[in-house]
Amino acid sequence: MPYIAPDKLTRVGILGTGVIGGGWALHFLRQGLEVVAHDPGPGSTEKLKRMVDQTWPTMERMGLKQGASPDNLVFASSLSELAAQVQVIQESTTEELSQKQALFADLDAATDPEVIICSSTSGLAMTDIQAKCTHPERTVVGHPFNPPYIIPLVEVVGGTRTSSESVDWAVGFYQKFGKKPIRMDKELSGFIANRLQEALWREALHMVNAGEATVQEIDDSIRFGPGLRWAIMGPCLTFHLAGGDDGMAHMLDHFGPSLLEPWTRLKAPELTSQLRNRMVDGCIQSAQDNDMSNLVRQRDDCLIRIMHALSECGQDIK
Repeated sequence: MPYIAPDKLTRVGILGTGVIGGGWALHFLRQGLEVVAHDPGPGSTEKLKRMVDQTWPTMERMGLKQGASPDNLVFASSLSELAAQVQVIQESTTEELSQKQALFADLDAATDPEVIICSSTSGLAMTDIQAKCTHPERTVVGHPFNPPYIIPLVEVVGGTRTSSESVDWAVGFYQKFGKKPIRMDKELSGFIANRLQEALWREALHMVNAGEATVQEIDDSIRFGPGLRWAIMGPCLTFHLAGGDDGMAHMLDHFGPSLLEPWTRLKAPELTSQLRNRMVDGCIQSAQDNDMSNLVRQRDDCLIRIMHALSECGQDIK
């Protein structure tokens, strides 16, 4: 299918203009694109206009791309009007499967086959969403994190009937316009980041329910502890550094037995040699030929900068 090259794209469709859809609209406006929005909900046009007006100073602080303007936002009165005007659509509507299936069937019928349709769904599988589409090969999940106009992550994955070309296109599109896409090879309920968030959230609920920790203690334990490091290197590379010169290999060999301890209510997988090697090899690849001393210096420098920034924002980080 001859999809338009991302660097030739000028107009994006936004279907659903709530918190996520409106955030996407702001992001694409900042990138200098024209945005056509549609949401049949009452007062949706006024709400999005107000959101753009209120948030545009933030867009200016982040830096506007050439041609960026809130005046590039227009509204379509119907699904067919939206579909006729845009080169790609970002859908951000109700997270209910039957409604999403019906919407995608209608959208698929109204849109030319060369228009990619992306969904912001936070947990539904594209295989299920695309079930009633005539052209499912161009439907892709592009799951953002709130607020989409600041947080760069977007998780990209297709369904069983999505073409690899469409997934590649979506990755290139998001990358071209200021996002940090992760191309997932397999569909996964909740995708990657939400599953990790959910594991942490469930353990927090267990600790509060059992009277083991307070809400404030849980939040502070992340804010002043691992959360600062995760912003720089993520959990795996952070543990890689904790293993000293031997990195993740030492961490797993030394602390592997602790996986059998009841530290959380989530059961750990068996630490097989295959899993160990995958983790070690993954960390080496992620380190990108940096030795431990360089990684430590990078981490420490970034931590200091983050802590200074939090202090400037009025956060007690001392």
